[in-house]
Formats: sequence, C-alpha cells, structure tokens
Amino acid sequence: MRISSVFSAFVAGLVLSGSALAADWQAVATAGGERVEIDKTRIMRVGKGRTVAWTKLVLGRELTDGGGSYTAVQAMNRYECEAGTFATLRRVYMKGDVAVREEKVRSPKDVAVSEGSLDGKLLAEACKLRTVGEAHAIAAAAANAAVAAKEAQQDKPGVMYADVRAAGDEPKSQAVPVAETAVPQSAAEQRPKSAAETNIEIRPPSERPRFFGLPVPDRPQPSASKEAAPNEAKAAAAKPAEPKPAAKPAPTPAPNPVPVANITLHEREMQFATSGPRRAPVRRSKPAPKSTPKPVPEAVVQHHAVHWSYEGEGSPANWGKLKPEYKLCATGQRQSPIDIRDGIGVDLEPIQFNYLPTHFNIVDNGHSVQVNVGKGSTMTIMGRTYEFVQFHFHRPSEERVNGKSFDMVVHLVHRDSEGNLAVIAVLLEQGQENPLIQTLWNHLPLEENQYVTPSVAIDLNALLPENRNYYTYMGSLTTPPCTEDVLWMVFKQPLKISPEQIAIFARLYPYNARPIQPLNDRLIKQNR
Repeated sequence: MRISSVFSAFVAGLVLSGSALAADWQAVATAGGERVEIDKTRIMRVGKGRTVAWTKLVLGRELTDGGGSYTAVQAMNRYECEAGTFATLRRVYMKGDVAVREEKVRSPKDVAVSEGSLDGKLLAEACKLRTVGEAHAIAAAAANAAVAAKEAQQDKPGVMYADVRAAGDEPKSQAVPVAETAVPQSAAEQRPKSAAETNIEIRPPSERPRFFGLPVPDRPQPSASKEAAPNEAKAAAAKPAEPKPAAKPAPTPAPNPVPVANITLHEREMQFATSGPRRAPVRRSKPAPKSTPKPVPEAVVQHHAVHWSYEGEGSPANWGKLKPEYKLCATGQRQSPIDIRDGIGVDLEPIQFNYLPTHFNIVDNGHSVQVNVGKGSTMTIMGRTYEFVQFHFHRPSEERVNGKSFDMVVHLVHRDSEGNLAVIAVLLEQGQENPLIQTLWNHLPLEENQYVTPSVAIDLNALLPENRNYYTYMGSLTTPPCTEDVLWMVFKQPLKISPEQIAIFARLYPYNARPIQPLNDRLIKQNR
C-alpha cells in the first residue's frame, strides 16, 4: 500500500468533526504575544524520518481578511526530521473554537528551520522519541480516527482508508506512530534487566506482533499452575542431579536511539541546519577526550545562514543579529515604520509627479509581491528628482495613523542620481475593486523568484489617490538592511481594494509587516 493512501486516510480521520480523536494541545513556545501549540494526539510518522503533526498559532488578537475574521490558525505540517525542514499541507482558520474556513495548500514548500526558533521547537516536538505509554495512546487514537474516517466516508467514492494492505497486495510500508521506541525515563529504567528478573519472553522486534505499525511489548510468560507445581517438584527429585551449565548472560536489548537529552551540539546542528550543505564531521587521528559540551558562543549562533522573514528565528526581532550589515535593524534610531501622530500642520510643498504608462515585470520574491517598472517615471520634491524604481505590498499596513492600521499598503520606491531613497506609502482599505491591482494579480507568477513580463502596460498614476495631502518624516527601509536617511511620504487618503483582491494577496502573505518602531523624537510634518 502506498504511503500516500495511509496519509490520505490519516488526514480524513483528523478532519472529521465527529472523530473519536480528542485534541490535546500542548504549548511549545510564546513570542510577541503569540503562542504556538502542538496536538499530541495528532502526531504520526508517515515514512522514514517523516512526521505529520497538527500545530496551532494563537495570535492573541483578531485578524480579518476576505475569508472572515480569525484569532488562531491550525496547520497540518509535514516534518522532515533529519533534514530539519517542514511544509504546511493544510490550514484551518479559527475564531475561538469555531472553524471559520479551511484551505489545502496548493503547492507545499519545504522550509528550513533553526534550532531554537518557533518552527524549530515545533519540529523537535513533532520528531522527538516518546515513551511506550504515549506511543500506545497515540496509536490507539490514530487507529480510532482511521476507523471513524472509514465509517463516516463509506458512502463517498474516492476516499482512501487506512487499511494495512489492499486485497491481494503484499505488505508494504505503512504509517507508523511517531513513538517507535521508548526513551528511558530514569537511571533505573536504563539498566538492562535479566530475563529472570522480568519473566519476559524476549523476541527480536521483527518477530513481535504489531499494532498499527507499533511493536507490541512482550508479555510475561504465564507461570505454571499450582496443581502442576508439586508434580514437577517430585519429578525433579527423582532425577539424578545433573551439573548445571554455566548461566548464559541475558540477551541485551537492542540499544535505544540516543535520547534527545544526550544528543551533542554538533549532532543537533546537523539535524536542524537551516541552509547549505551539512558539515562533514571533524576527523581526528585519535579519539578526543570526553568533556562537557561548551555553550555555543553568540557569535557562532549569529553566523548561521538564517534568512530574514516575519516569523521564527528570522523574525524582525532578530534581524539585527542575522548579518553584520543588518545591525541598523537593531541599533538604528530612525527606523520605519512608525505610528504617525502629533505631526505639526504646515503648508507642505506639493509632490510633482511625472509618471508615464509603462511595461513591467512582477515577481514573488519570498517576502512580498514586487513590481519593477520601466525607466522614465519620476517624482520631484524639495528640489530633488527621484526615479520610480519599483513598488511592493505589505499586509496589514506597516504604517499606522493615530494608532489605526489599514488592510494593506503599497510602497512606491524612488532613487535619485546620488542614490538617496524616497518612499511614498499609499494606504489600501477594503472597498471596490482596484483595476490596476487586478491587472497585477492577473499576472502573478506561479513560483517564487519567477519573473513574469506581461505584454500589457499600466498607468502608474492609478497608484495615487485623488487627494495628495501627506505626512512626511525621515526613516528607513522596513526590510533588511534597514538603511536609514530614507525620505518618507505617507498619503492621508487611502485607495480602495476589494475583499477578493485582499484575499488573493493573503493566500501568499497572510502577514508580512514589520512591527512599529520607536519615534525617538523625530519630527513629523503634515498638510494643515
């Protein structure tokens, strides 16, 4: 039977509302008011080194998109335990205990994680060895779920069930619960016991019966009945004494895999490396003396090639540690975005736009949807002329105005002949469909880092609101390397964008906004 068949049935069992499987959510980590949890009853090994588990991100706030509002997202993830990667297969958006909507990920992508990150902690929890008791509980729950799935879906064609083998098929690989071997829980349990001590018939794992893929522990041999004991004693007395053979040592049980607590720092680094080829082990001419592993210096941790992102170890709080050239993200005093408030009202100079119709290319760069425009479109302010280079989107808006956040924002990036940057922020709020944005969405690339160059042209003036009043301040790029001395202009009037257009972007980037940065006594000016 193919693993995909078992896996499909496993999924069916897990999503049934009437399933016998009761969730047991366990908190794994918290960060920034958010909490990640894992359901201990829905962790299953579906292949060698591959585990599927349900996790949950509790947001601590309510978010709204085209599909409704939600406060948590449950995700079914596939973990490659040895490679240290995971891919999200399915999401369920929750509001309290009510499922708002469910979606299957169209093209699951494997994402590398780092030890210590939120995703790394989930991977470690999903892949770790468990006790036999937990294993049996998980196996029984999963078996009940599969049975419930089969019973509930009997009348529905095309559903694959978790049969151990199809009729006429030879036994093949099957889904195995994550706990295959018990981890010793104490020093006493780690000492191998003799057969005489345990009265257990010890058999090789290959000869033991299996329950849902899990070896069933050997049971004690039944002792002789009381009636038979005297007869056996008489028979033994009648026989001449024979020299007793030397006692054979009790068979040594097969060694357990190394417990998580005993894995060396190097082995954990090999398990959870986030990128690049694995390092070859250092070869020594003679064994190195045993010693207690020393803590990894912070500089070494920072040296890992962790890509910046909006969650996990590469999240905004860690940007300044990822590379030396990103240090301004942590130490800068004029960082963006900000909460725009208490600006002084003055007669600001109007921005002079010379935007031309242009062809473009569009790319999903892994952080946002970016549109690169042709040369010739410019913007002039305070005696400087800046060329329009590209624009991209964030959800929700990175900027806030008097504490208010907007559904999305588009950043129009300009550069002058000396390399100075100026960014215009156009806030986007839910309303009617935006024709220019629809043209962009019509040409979204199918893969990350794939450039699409349509034959159509766009009018860049459609990115500007009718009322050109704005706020202005000095800030930075809102993504690494967080370069400062960037002139920011934020239009007061938002543009409209339809709920369907917001939902399309949210499918790619549910959240790609940097948190608000300290103002640090910067001056904000606005049209009075």
